[in-house]
Amino acid sequence: METKSNKRKFREWFSADELHEESKKWFSELRFAKDEQKFLNSMVKDYTLDIIDSDMFQTVQPVVESLNKSEKELVDLFKKVQLHENQLQIMVDDVNQEKMEEAYLDTHNDLAMEVQDYFETYRDSKTKIFDIVSNVIKRKKQKRLLN
Repeated sequence: METKSNKRKFREWFSADELHEESKKWFSELRFAKDEQKFLNSMVKDYTLDIIDSDMFQTVQPVVESLNKSEKELVDLFKKVQLHENQLQIMVDDVNQEKMEEAYLDTHNDLAMEVQDYFETYRDSKTKIFDIVSNVIKRKKQKRLLN
């Protein structure tokens, strides 16, 4: 059984601009995920009765719990990215602080992996919710056509 490595094998030395751009990209993606989660929560609420009627509640419950967990993780991750961005000063202050700069890059790499892992899990949950709700909508339409 393979385990995920928490550290990358090598580290690239990014410029401060590249680090800033990557952090801005994370912010953008996290903000979008936050808006998406509002939509997903609304969608689940709108179709709750139909989900219960279709006997899919047992299937939906773990996925909704996963989305709720993702929502809480998003808040924590957003704070980490904000703090990391605020500490970018270390890289641009024209003071040679090699250990602090290396620690900043280590944190950046760890954060990059954490953001990537978050989105992999989040996308999986999101896909499952869309599949479930689309099945519920199809069943609802079929019932209407049969009646």
